Amino acid sequence: MTGIVKKIFSSILTILVVACLVFLAFAVIPGDPAVAKLGTQATPDKLAALRHQMGLDIPVMKRFLVWIAGVIKGDFGTSYSYSMPVTKLIADKLPVTVILTVYSFVIMTALSIFTAILAARRENSVMDRVIQIVTQMIMSIPPFFGGIVITLVFGLTLKLFMPGGYVSYGNNLPRFLGYMFWPALAIALPKSAMAFSLLYTGLVTERKKDYARTAFSRGNSTKDVFYKHLLRNACIPVVTFFGMALADMIAGSIVIEQVFGIPGLGRILLTSIQNRDYPVVEAIIVCIAILVTVSNLLVDILYRVIDPRTAISE
Repeated sequence: MTGIVKKIFSSILTILVVACLVFLAFAVIPGDPAVAKLGTQATPDKLAALRHQMGLDIPVMKRFLVWIAGVIKGDFGTSYSYSMPVTKLIADKLPVTVILTVYSFVIMTALSIFTAILAARRENSVMDRVIQIVTQMIMSIPPFFGGIVITLVFGLTLKLFMPGGYVSYGNNLPRFLGYMFWPALAIALPKSAMAFSLLYTGLVTERKKDYARTAFSRGNSTKDVFYKHLLRNACIPVVTFFGMALADMIAGSIVIEQVFGIPGLGRILLTSIQNRDYPVVEAIIVCIAILVTVSNLLVDILYRVIDPRTAISE
């Protein structure tokens, strides 16, 4: 329990540090949000009035203290472009990105476990070799390129889904999940191939140990031995990879939203960067940091559940 408490405090500190660095970075980079909104032809008086309205005429340190106090309370200020609270703006988009990330992680976990057990049970067979070759090929495909291929093959050619036909989960949940399967698959496939490689190696190694031979000698079926005995031990070194993969999937979700026309954080992030809408960009980056640290915390807890020796050693 002490280890988990330390991890929680460390995660909170990490988020605060990221928030500070993000604000300071955008405070010193070139560019004027007022000019980006009014244009280069705006008069000095109008620019000065807008800068005052945006709070850009306040000293940076005072502006930072006001902003960080708001962040702690969950208030990220007001969007320059949308003229609405940033918290409300992100709250409308965040669930879509979170769902897409979780969806991708579930697909990755299911695919990697299924294929690793399938190949390891038939080690050195034709099926094993085919799976190995396919996963090696998939491992090198970036999610955005995989998304384009999936759109061309399964969307435009096979007509299994309508590219750009996104439906909100509030309007039609089954259609929403059906559409989101394809971008989630594009994100999950490369990570599934990597996880497969780690799991496969672990399963093959565990299968040769004494406890596995004992389990087989007692009359347990191959399926039972793999799922009930080998999988848990083989997963121990892979859990860390799952944590890193989940963090990557958060960033991957933001990128793949552009390919499939999904109105999540990705679209609003790109627009806000172009418009120099710093409060929105800062808030999204902090949200990503929160998602990453929370996912790492959950993976750390899962690691301790799978291997209690970790908690005992602390």
